Amino acid sequence: MISTVVWGTGNVGRAAIRAVDAHPALKLTNVIVNNPDKVGRDAGDLSGLDAELGVAATDDIDAVLAASPRAVVYAASGDIRPDDALADICRAIRAGAVVVSPALYPLYDPTNAPPELRDPVLAAIAEGGGSFFASGVDPGWGNDVLPLLLSGLGSTVDVIRCQEIFDYSTYDQPDSVRYLVGMGQPMDYLPPMIAPSIPTMVWGGQIRMMARALEVELDEIRETLDRRALDATVSTATMGEFEAGTQGAVRFEVQGIVDGEPRIVIEHVTRIHPFCATDWPMPPDGDGAHRVIIEGRPRIEVSVECTDEGGSRSAGGNATAVGRLVSAIDWLVDAEPGLYDALDVPLRPAVGKLRNR
Repeated sequence: MISTVVWGTGNVGRAAIRAVDAHPALKLTNVIVNNPDKVGRDAGDLSGLDAELGVAATDDIDAVLAASPRAVVYAASGDIRPDDALADICRAIRAGAVVVSPALYPLYDPTNAPPELRDPVLAAIAEGGGSFFASGVDPGWGNDVLPLLLSGLGSTVDVIRCQEIFDYSTYDQPDSVRYLVGMGQPMDYLPPMIAPSIPTMVWGGQIRMMARALEVELDEIRETLDRRALDATVSTATMGEFEAGTQGAVRFEVQGIVDGEPRIVIEHVTRIHPFCATDWPMPPDGDGAHRVIIEGRPRIEVSVECTDEGGSRSAGGNATAVGRLVSAIDWLVDAEPGLYDALDVPLRPAVGKLRNR
């Protein structure tokens, strides 16, 4: 059994505990928390499982890493604390652990990651002998392994389009929704997530990886952006009110240009209420979906709708990101120490997980 630590117990960490507990090759040995109110609580309680797992949460990072865990699922956020996340991840790698995480978007494509992110990770790998693999949903499997798999079903491929279409009122991260994405902010507020060059920083790596797998040369990567204001004030269950006249929907594209045309496109359509920007693409039903469209012959369209934690689409998405990462751990343990991407790490069947309840 591979001794595995889950670092963080928020939206991603809860799913990570459940995934590690369910994996037949992994053994949950520690859970690291930052909130002192969570110290001492059982991992099963923190993750919403119906049973105790016999693993008490701790904030003693030194003691956990001193025990030389073989793997760490780093589930703490990197969106608003990238320097801290990088330091934590390098610390775990130096302790000899295989580390998987959805944090630090530029490292999804480590070949083109900025040196200030890539070099510390490579140094930690050289020092400690650990490994690192970063992935998620979008960016992540929704715009790397899934569209590449579907592209192989076509005779000809003209355009690959990956879409995330979501109602963010279901996403339980108010700071990210209101300030990073800008929902509920005045229309003259520039949200950091959609400021010029930031979408390319986050999603450009996925464009480059798809181009590399398809063996095409990119002319450049372009961005488009559209925003809509709310016509009326709306009230949400998780984040309160969003006032009329403030940002209610965002639509942007990150486009991989091949021979002068957008051929590999990642598109986001994000709303805070379904009545806003109804002329933009909508999910098939419910609060959101991830969709891949292969324009070619034949035309292929696949929508993926995931739910967890009482039917939440956001929680379902988090759980699939975690599933991809946790399922990679035993492969990474057997591989040489290194900095890996989604083209290196296979998407594997759920070996040993199909079982009677």
